[in-house]
Amino acid sequence: MSVTIVIPTPLRQFAGGKSEVEVEATTAGEALEKLTSEYADLRKHLYNDQNNLRNFVNVYVGDEDIRHLDGAETAVKDGETIMIVPSIAGGNVAAEARAEKELPALTSDEYARYSRHLILPEVGLEGQRKLKAARVLMIGTGGLGSPLGLYLAAGGVGTIGLVDFDVVDESNLQRQIIHGTKDIGRPKIKSAEDRLKDINPNTNIETYETRLTSENAIELFKEYDVVVDGTDNFQTRYLVNDACVLTGKPNVYGSIFRFEGQASVFWAEKGACYRCLYPEPPPPGLVPSCAEGGVLGVLPGIVGTIQANEVIKVILGAEGILLNRLLLFDAWNMKFRELKLKKNPDCPLCGTNPTIKELIDYEEFCGLNFTEPETQVFEEITAKELSELIKTNSEVQVIDVREPHEYEIAQIPGTKLIPLAQVVNRVKEIDTSRAAIIHCKGGTRSAKAIDALKNAGYSGRLVNLKGGITAWSDEVDSSVQKY
Repeated sequence: MSVTIVIPTPLRQFAGGKSEVEVEATTAGEALEKLTSEYADLRKHLYNDQNNLRNFVNVYVGDEDIRHLDGAETAVKDGETIMIVPSIAGGNVAAEARAEKELPALTSDEYARYSRHLILPEVGLEGQRKLKAARVLMIGTGGLGSPLGLYLAAGGVGTIGLVDFDVVDESNLQRQIIHGTKDIGRPKIKSAEDRLKDINPNTNIETYETRLTSENAIELFKEYDVVVDGTDNFQTRYLVNDACVLTGKPNVYGSIFRFEGQASVFWAEKGACYRCLYPEPPPPGLVPSCAEGGVLGVLPGIVGTIQANEVIKVILGAEGILLNRLLLFDAWNMKFRELKLKKNPDCPLCGTNPTIKELIDYEEFCGLNFTEPETQVFEEITAKELSELIKTNSEVQVIDVREPHEYEIAQIPGTKLIPLAQVVNRVKEIDTSRAAIIHCKGGTRSAKAIDALKNAGYSGRLVNLKGGITAWSDEVDSSVQKY
């Protein structure tokens, strides 16, 4: 039987760049075995040393998650689709309790402003008063937070809390539509506050210009009815989830990467939490950030708007929210897929016998707070030092491990392009008799390339360009474009 395995974007570099692979198999286990036999580099990202699926990877046959079933033995039909889904940076108790109290009245201005809501039977006057009474906390005012905040304010949510500590950068403006050119250099939270007040002066904006941490999350979440996850890193994503479970708040989730987005509502009192879907985060560096991997500008607009839709439905107590469902969106192929989620009875946070009863160190949990092993202690060189070295030493070789489309944007003169995914297989192209300066955009991928080369037995001298080509543009040659 022929089945199609859908390869997610973060893992395609380990599958020859393919988005789909067809194999002959009668079970899911047999299909995955054939896939990883053909693409050996993919195996270590899907399976651990005990040959079990890793905790940050889910496998679906059709729309059923087979992780908690006897996954390997799950039969597949001819023409069926197997999806690999890795983690990617109705009613609510608080809102229902608030609805039992006296709801605030609408002003004459609000009757006019929300008239298109008022004539919807599913919203009506009572629903609009619920929205006015609601308190929603947004974590992040970036790509997802921009459309989310705009539509929550426009829709009449009474109080919106904003948590952010970043400043507006020019590179944000391609997708973070809540900010404008005049806001470059301003704190995002101030820019967002001004924009939301302009959209709806009736909405109360509460700002927290701080990093969300284990020390402040619980007290902060207690003050709100719904929490919306617009974060771009795994440590904050797990922190948001855990704090929501511990405070009993619904967590309206969204994530984006390149052309793909995910959305769901995690609500432990009524179903699965984020840890039920992804018990553990992927290893650091496996999933590139938007700064490294890129993101289609319109994608966060679509996913953030879906989040806003779900927040409003949660406040209204509507049926049909994305509870126990994971919505996948592929903007490039314009496809939506919906997968079923199941509450994991063994979840350490929301399961039958939880072991996580307070917030933890999320940097450590995500593998970011650790002492680097010897293989990751690299010799480094600054951009200015490399510039001088090139002038005085004709033997130096500079290897660029970015992608070809990045190389077209900007290059350091005289470099050789070997993308990170190919660097081990093309190791013979790097001369062991000469020092090899490895660089990428900012220094992360080049460090990974050096580690991979050392593990593959490369015996030559490897040096990481600190700050990558961005530092070269800042310190050596401003004509080299930054992106």
